Amino acid sequence: MKYLGFFVLALLVCLPAAAQQTDINRYTLYTGFDSMISPARSLTEYGFDLDFGVTVRPWLALGGDFGALGNSIIHGAGTINGTETVYAPVLNAAFAAGTPGVPPASAVNVPFKSTTITFAAGPQFYLRKWRKITLFARPGFGGIHESADLTFPPGLPQLLTALQLPVPSAHQGDTTWFIGVGGGCDFNFSQRVGMRVSVDYINTHLFSNLLTDRQNYTRFTIGPTFRWGELK
Repeated sequence: MKYLGFFVLALLVCLPAAAQQTDINRYTLYTGFDSMISPARSLTEYGFDLDFGVTVRPWLALGGDFGALGNSIIHGAGTINGTETVYAPVLNAAFAAGTPGVPPASAVNVPFKSTTITFAAGPQFYLRKWRKITLFARPGFGGIHESADLTFPPGLPQLLTALQLPVPSAHQGDTTWFIGVGGGCDFNFSQRVGMRVSVDYINTHLFSNLLTDRQNYTRFTIGPTFRWGELK
């Protein structure tokens, strides 16, 4: 991500300020590759991103059904560490008491595979100072759905039962809201076609019945944009 920031900064320095954009399209459709990571769960997901926007001012666009952060269906895999679960206090207490066969929470790791769907709406703010590149920034507020299939280590369900803890289902699903912020740039090949690169930060709390901490996601997308209609 830091290399992307240096690249955009270099473009800002090199591009002439005189070649500003004058012909602005009203509608923008973006579709491209989507990658999202959640470091706390060692989760990396890849998939597809779709975004539709309506420009209402040269410096402002509003998202359609998919919104400023777009809509994505992405697939990946990660690991849940026992210290971030609601079971951590009981596991650590039993370990400290010397209960046979009870590991500390930090020693319990549960692999999982997941699918995530996001949908959001909001404004997108443009800086159109150069003809060949358009910078944008956006807040984000929307919903996120994630389904996950857990692979329990051998003996873990029996251990939780012995400690009188509920054994979570191997298939988990949750839907909640998120807040975020992001931005990026469009490389304008012509008035109607460009290439978009964007980075978004998302904060949410999925599976609050199982995980104690909120999750941070960083999302990177790249793909073509198609624009049509005239802004009057």
